[in-house]
Amino acid sequence: MLHSTKIAVLMGGPGSERQVSIASGTAVLKALQSLGYQAFPVDVTGTTIDLPPGTGLAYNLIHGTFGEDGQLQEILEQQAIPYTGARSASSRIAFDKNLAKDRFTAADVPTPRAEILDVSNGPKLPSIPVPFVVKPPREGSSVGVTIVRDPALAAAAIADAAKYSTDLLIEEFIEGKELTVAILDDTALPIVHIAPRDGFYDMANKYPWLGGGGAGSDYHCPADLDPATTAAVQAAALAAHRSLGIEVYSRVDVLLDAQNRPFVLEANTIPGMTETSLLPKAAAAAGIPFPQLCQKIAELSLTL
Repeated sequence: MLHSTKIAVLMGGPGSERQVSIASGTAVLKALQSLGYQAFPVDVTGTTIDLPPGTGLAYNLIHGTFGEDGQLQEILEQQAIPYTGARSASSRIAFDKNLAKDRFTAADVPTPRAEILDVSNGPKLPSIPVPFVVKPPREGSSVGVTIVRDPALAAAAIADAAKYSTDLLIEEFIEGKELTVAILDDTALPIVHIAPRDGFYDMANKYPWLGGGGAGSDYHCPADLDPATTAAVQAAALAAHRSLGIEVYSRVDVLLDAQNRPFVLEANTIPGMTETSLLPKAAAAAGIPFPQLCQKIAELSLTL
């Protein structure tokens, strides 16, 4: 069925992750074409989309704003065009860190203690003591995120995050290993251990090729963890994925503290999809080559 389907590979988008999305889209387009599929690129520049007649599948690779927050999904649903990945409702919840935190808490998913800070009437300080993390709730790739270790720097961090939103998520800071777990077809794939060469896993260290000055990161997959810890991390990630109702696939970010306790941070419904991105690394460790991963996501999506 897929071989007779015209596949529009959506990339770009209007958000801050446009260049990363183009890299993902280009890689998936190449992979689908290598398998003989009728795939063609669509560069999305705004918050509307007009696909050619006969498009049988929209392969969504737009990270962050518009592509990952449910807006694009809702448009495609209204146009009755099948698309890859999470549906509009689960996308909206997963993209909003405040809504996702509520779901994690309700489902007893292990996650850092947090509060929502309303700065609509000006900056204020949270009740959570330092160290804490300030996060705008509806931005991707660590945009606007600051780890505050010094109380004297808290006001500046909150003011910076307030540029993006007035309902900031403040989380207790968990010191530990940065891990990510890809979920594909309700199954947790091998864990990736992310080791930033400097600082934390922010936009600059995720994508040093964007010119943000980051030192980059090293990746270890499967992560060097004992079997019990591996199982606990994968179980926490899968519970998070399920609590948000995410369809087809996601990538769940987890911190592992010094006592080997996992803390889920968030789930990404449109994770990076270059051949060196984290989801493809995990799939490769599970014996799924990149082209076959792209194919499987498309096939699973068409069954929804």
